[in-house]
Amino acid sequence: MTPDHPTGGTGSMIVVVGPSGAGKDSVIAYAMTRLKARSAEVELVRRVITRAQDAGGEDHEAVSPEDFRARAEQGAFAVQWEAHGLCYGIPVACHARLAEGRTLVANGSRAVLDGFRTAFPRVAVVNIVASPEVIAARLIARARESEADIRQRLARQVPDIESDPHLTTIDNSGPLEEAGERFAAFVLSLARAEAS
Repeated sequence: MTPDHPTGGTGSMIVVVGPSGAGKDSVIAYAMTRLKARSAEVELVRRVITRAQDAGGEDHEAVSPEDFRARAEQGAFAVQWEAHGLCYGIPVACHARLAEGRTLVANGSRAVLDGFRTAFPRVAVVNIVASPEVIAARLIARARESEADIRQRLARQVPDIESDPHLTTIDNSGPLEEAGERFAAFVLSLARAEAS
């Protein structure tokens, strides 16, 4: 369930999606480093996740499943979902940041894009992809899951979003710098458009 949200606000929510192992965290981190001088305009959303703080990947707020459920019942999340046995939440405080005209970047999920579009007035979707071989190698290298869990991730059926006319796709099969620079340029162009 998504709480009521203000219809105003000038900022955009950029939702980054893509399969596990495509390198979403890396592309986001690269771009946010490049855009550090624009921190007054561009901000990374710190997700709430029922995953240990030291599990690797993104900087997130780690909570227990019980704490997550309690917060959800109190309306603390603008968007929330479950995947791979974990719960993810986008804080409701994002509404205020968008109302200030900021461009927010959130690591999202293809399965809940409708939830993002319901929660926020302006949403841009960036799909990070990579070749199956690259994805499999990255999942093995990060050593966060068992081989069976990796196979399950690779076989997971997700919504097809390729036909979305408002989708920007970035291939991260090659050097991180290439995909990172493309994403940073996309974020910056959106932030500049909102400021003008």
